[in-house]
Amino acid sequence: MKLPRWTTWPALAVLAVFLVTAVPRRTNQPIMGSAAAARAGRVAAGPDHKRVVILGIDGMDPDILAEVIERYPERMPNFRKLIAQGDGIQSLGTATPPQSPVAWSNFITGRNPGGHGIFDFIHRNPMTRSVASSTVTESHADDVHLPGEYKFPMASGGDTNRTGAAFWSVLADNGVPADIWRMPINYPVEPALGLSFCGMMTPALDSAYGEFTMYSSAPPVSAHVSGGRYVEVREYNGRIDTFLAGPPNAFKEGDPQAKLPLRIHIDREHGAAAIDTGSSVIVLEPGQWSDFTTVSFSLLPMGLMDLSGITRFYLRSIEPEFELYAGPINFDPMAPVEPVSQPEEASADLAEAIGLYYTQGMAEEVSALKSDVFTVEEFMAQAELVYGERTEMLDYAIDHYLEKDTGGLLFFYYSTVDLCCHMMWRHHDEEHPHHDSEVAARDSSAWSGRPGSTWGDTVHDLYLKMDPVLGRLRERVGEDTAIVVMSDHGFAPYRREFSLNTWLLEKGYLVLKEGQARELPLDDPAHAPVSISSAVDWAKTKAYGVGFNGLYLNLAGRELDNPDTPEDESGCVQPGAEAERLLTKIKQDLEAEVDPKTGLRCVLRADLASAVYSGERMAESPDIIVGYDSGYGNSDASTSGRIPHNILQDNLGGTFNGSHLMAPDVVAGVMLSNLPVLDGAHALEDLTVEILRQYDIKPVAGMNGHAVFH
Repeated sequence: MKLPRWTTWPALAVLAVFLVTAVPRRTNQPIMGSAAAARAGRVAAGPDHKRVVILGIDGMDPDILAEVIERYPERMPNFRKLIAQGDGIQSLGTATPPQSPVAWSNFITGRNPGGHGIFDFIHRNPMTRSVASSTVTESHADDVHLPGEYKFPMASGGDTNRTGAAFWSVLADNGVPADIWRMPINYPVEPALGLSFCGMMTPALDSAYGEFTMYSSAPPVSAHVSGGRYVEVREYNGRIDTFLAGPPNAFKEGDPQAKLPLRIHIDREHGAAAIDTGSSVIVLEPGQWSDFTTVSFSLLPMGLMDLSGITRFYLRSIEPEFELYAGPINFDPMAPVEPVSQPEEASADLAEAIGLYYTQGMAEEVSALKSDVFTVEEFMAQAELVYGERTEMLDYAIDHYLEKDTGGLLFFYYSTVDLCCHMMWRHHDEEHPHHDSEVAARDSSAWSGRPGSTWGDTVHDLYLKMDPVLGRLRERVGEDTAIVVMSDHGFAPYRREFSLNTWLLEKGYLVLKEGQARELPLDDPAHAPVSISSAVDWAKTKAYGVGFNGLYLNLAGRELDNPDTPEDESGCVQPGAEAERLLTKIKQDLEAEVDPKTGLRCVLRADLASAVYSGERMAESPDIIVGYDSGYGNSDASTSGRIPHNILQDNLGGTFNGSHLMAPDVVAGVMLSNLPVLDGAHALEDLTVEILRQYDIKPVAGMNGHAVFH
């Protein structure tokens, strides 16, 4: 029997009900035996292997970095020093498309998507044309139904969908240790000869991406909330009784969410609230965040199956209305439902050293800001909690790295620049249609620590926050250590939404069933989602879109009939000459599309997969990777396989406002090093090969890269 696992897409989530939830075993010796010496910056003499340290800063853009250094040279001393010691700010070629799971997979494996099989945040099911997880294999459940309300769940799937050896696995095969901290797309966690922690795309306990809850005595009547929920509460004699939503209960018919009773006592005399979870009581004043607290969800009677998670609370107000935020339920690192580290006990070692910490892949609460549940100030305060936690984690990581005399590689990842730029770009960009000049002018110095700063400066201030991180790292590991600062991609504005499926509909490449129509405008009271999986006539449709950049032909022999429907949904485009002609025509049409509002082309490059990919996973690839120009991106609705009303519209909220889901030319990553750089262009896969080269290890079969440093 294959044990089930959470997937990274909500429609596929299956609870890991059989996994042991006991506290991981403890190591015999504390992992921090010589922490004091390490903190003093003393590197062990004569390590067995060369020390190489890589700081991964998701979303750092070479042009913005240069701009920030020029504007604030006195606040960027560590970046300026590294740039002066090396060969300046280098552009690092990103993936096609430049999406984080794709780009980090390029870096992890030294392959392009045709080799590692991760083509987008979202893949498609070739039978139903519905969305599917890109990073883990699909789960298939077959329940054994028992008398009454319970059932016995069984499932398969949930393994990593990425192929190709991770570079730290290749290092381990050659006896080279590596510590890998918060690496994106490292879930399930791949072991290293050292420590390995998962990062982006790691699910929460309650759902694939984690869902917040805002308890309110007066929730908005028509709030559109994505990635969370409002729960209306009523106060009686200073007490509120409600619940905390946890994971789906796979042991009960219908998989209802497990719930934990919450009792909240309000003390207006002292201006505070006490939150009773049954195992702990958290007292907060308005405007205050709690530390993480452990919560347990019971799936079977008598404690036969309890799952442990962690969450933190934020009390916004107790009057005139009560408002309390509860964060997503993260895996408990002391007793994770699924390992979040290798060795498994390393997650508990870390928690004992720095306290409980975010384990979900994207910890910054972007959904709460997208849905206007958080203000800008509240979102950035929560993001600062994540940033501070990462800094404590970095200290711990360096301690562990330096106390060993084995040397080797250290990789450490920061998400701060990427996720905050996604959400705060509009305040920085006066040309953005969703720019809010009032918000942009508000003081942000309490967050930035820079007198006179405003939220309009946030993008620059995010870069300023990374300078002390680099300084801390360099001081600790020593000037003789090889240092590389890199990012997976850069950043650009996202001002106009392009809906690929609507464009395909108007061009005649996508045909609807009789009686079906595209979605009504969003402001129409009768608006409802229209999905290609149910509305499209597959006998007449030539192409469709699923994912942020993916366009698929309705190819015979690849796109399959769904036996559960009366229609024949088999692909109608014949492979070979017909498919080639169609791809050429769609590519030409996309690259010629001009936005009537701006007069600009929407698509910079429409790449044929056959021209940009190679490897054994080519058959799973989209046929065209739509590379939008700066300012444009596929709409969220079209990305998920829907057919919105308009091809083009202003990006006015509810989604990212800065982006990198474009052509790779627009959003190259960055690379800085104290090592001399070879002439020529370098990309993520090249850096992977160079890591192996630093230890005299040849690339393994399937790697595409070349040397980067002299």
